[in-house]
Amino acid sequence: MSLTIWCNGKFSDGAEALLAEGTKGHRLVYAADRAASVLVAGKPDPALAEADVAFGQPDAAQCLLHRRLKWVEVTTAGYTRYDTPEFREDFRARGAAFTNASDVFAEPCAQHVLGMMLALGRQLLASHRDQLTDHSWHYAQRRYDSCLLTGQTVLMLGYGAIGRRLTELLAPFRMTVYAVRRQTRSEPGVRVIPEADLTRVLPLADHVVNILSDNESTRNYVNARRLGWFKPGARFYNVGRGTTVDQRALVEALQSGRLGSAYLDVMDPEPLPPDHLLWTAPNCHITPHTAGGRRDQDDAIVRHFLANLEAFSRGGPMTDRVV
Repeated sequence: MSLTIWCNGKFSDGAEALLAEGTKGHRLVYAADRAASVLVAGKPDPALAEADVAFGQPDAAQCLLHRRLKWVEVTTAGYTRYDTPEFREDFRARGAAFTNASDVFAEPCAQHVLGMMLALGRQLLASHRDQLTDHSWHYAQRRYDSCLLTGQTVLMLGYGAIGRRLTELLAPFRMTVYAVRRQTRSEPGVRVIPEADLTRVLPLADHVVNILSDNESTRNYVNARRLGWFKPGARFYNVGRGTTVDQRALVEALQSGRLGSAYLDVMDPEPLPPDHLLWTAPNCHITPHTAGGRRDQDDAIVRHFLANLEAFSRGGPMTDRVV
């Protein structure tokens, strides 16, 4: 089966060569406007009308307009622009597939969270700050403020590919892991709870990891009320979306000392303005939306697509299928 494949992603030379080689036997068409960043929304493009398959970040409205499309794969784990009842129902009705690239980003995001947990627990950030500033030797403070992850409790808000991989990475520390999710089916290594149990579990958690995507039900999910349920001194991590957190309430929780520390990889807006309160909030640590980053990102995204292309062509199960 020969397909017309439309793409608006701009990849490294090696990844583009890999894509060209992997789509031999099909027609590969590039959009007029291509973006190297997977976070950039695609513009409407006339060539999409000819496509059976779209790969990248196609305009969501245009995907609904062109009935020839049989499959869309986005180059991100998040898919807010496409996460609407209209989009899902339309694709289901026409028997079209929609996939994301969660598997590409799950490993780096999970490692990023674990890295920050260890850095905070072992006082690495505080010691690094000493090295950059007055070279003071805080032996007793750094040594006795250090803590072990072993036996602590983690609560994940949302549970998907990132959460599953993080659960695997945390297993050697013998931590108690909870996850709140709408679908409360069992998962290995984690206690999945309904949202109704959040008030009971939040006060138990030493670490709260936010992996929520952006949609109407998750915006400002971590708000002043829920922050008030946190265990005093708990640590909060956000690798989901910045819109899921009331950032003013988060700053206030840090300033009051109720929240022990926060690690944020996603904010609202991005880039975070230089004068934003989060930059100077006490015990707030920021990375610029890099948790999903990896040197081989472009190659991994293309390989993910090509594996799904093979599955799609033979009618087999596809990785990270949403619809």
